[in-house]
Order: sequence, then C-alpha cells, then structure tokens
Amino acid sequence: MWDSQVIMMIVKGTGATLYMTLVSTLIAYLLGLPMGIALVVTAPGGLKPNKVLYKVMDVVVNIVRSIPFLILLMLVIPFTRWVVGRSYGATATIVPLSLAAAPFVARLVESSLLEVDHGVIEAAQSMGAGIGTIIWKVLLAEARTSLIVGGTIALGTILGYSAMAGVVGGGGLGDIAIQYGYRRYQADIMIVTVVLLVLLVQVLQWIGTRLSKKLDRRITG
Repeated sequence: MWDSQVIMMIVKGTGATLYMTLVSTLIAYLLGLPMGIALVVTAPGGLKPNKVLYKVMDVVVNIVRSIPFLILLMLVIPFTRWVVGRSYGATATIVPLSLAAAPFVARLVESSLLEVDHGVIEAAQSMGAGIGTIIWKVLLAEARTSLIVGGTIALGTILGYSAMAGVVGGGGLGDIAIQYGYRRYQADIMIVTVVLLVLLVQVLQWIGTRLSKKLDRRITG
C-alpha cells in the first residue's frame, strides 16, 4: 500500500543513497587522486621513475579492483565496525564503498593524466618547473575536463555499489529494493527504486557532462 509512510521511506532511502554516493566519492578521491598521480609520476618514463614503488601500487590497485564489491563489503566488516561502531546502515556502507572505489578512481586519474600532451610537460621542465608545479599547474590543469568526466563515471559506479550494499542492510534504495521488492514480493516498490536509481545516475551524468563542457569552452576559448 502506497501510504505516506511508504513514500517517506522512499524519500529517506533516496537521501541515504545520495549521502552514501557523494561522501564515498569524496573519500575515494581523497585516497585515489594521490594514488593516481603517484602512478603517473613513478611510472617508467614518468617525472620521477621508481620501479619498486610503481610496481607495488600497481599490484595493490589491481588486487583491490579485482575483488567483487559484495565480497569486499563482508571482508572489511571488522574494519567498518572499528571505524563507525557498526557494520550496517548508510554511514557504515561508506567505508567499504570508499575502499572499493579508491583504486578505480586511481585508474581513472592515471588515465586522465596520461592523456596530457607530453610536449607541454617538456616545455614546463625546460622552464625549470619542479615536480610539484608540473603536477598542479600542468598535469591536473590540462586534464581537468577528463578528470571531471572520470568523476562522473565514478559517481555512477559508486551509486551502483551502494545499491548492492542493500543485500547486507547497507541502507538506501538498494536496501529498500531488497527488503520490500525481493523478500516481500512487492514488485511496485522494486520498480520505483530501480527507476529512482536510474534517474539519479542520469542526473549526476548530466551535471558532470555540463560541467566538463563548460570547462572545455574555457580551455579552448
């Protein structure tokens, strides 16, 4: 029955999903952005090649990315409980979401930075720019449009992960879909949650696309 209680549950679930997605994306970038930069800088032919450090980071990123999210979610339950005091709910889900998304973000950042024209980097080096200056004023500045596009992709991916967390009581729309749509056979609630998840992805995609196009015009103009 679609009474006010069910509607409020859907509204709160939507808010919880956005909360998990946005906070997890922010934390994932705080972890993944430096990692992606380090992968580019220490890679063979990078600004400061370091074979050992690059290999270690490369292996760690690949291993974490290869673990299915639901398995990772359960593996880090003790750590999640230590960080937030419990292993269920929207806030608790942010921990595994961030850990799962950080390596993915690192690869997105690495890919974006590798697209920067090497000639621009060489020009900065010839003018005596240090590594920090090249990273901040050349790599990140030149790749900002690609980085925003990557951020949009990350948001969509993390949103999908947050829905999967509903299997273990992660909160949000995914949890509602599992509890009511799957376990109680309420197909209407299942359909509504799926539609809302799709709409959220589309809205986030639209915002990211608009922002990247705006920055593109600034670069070319």
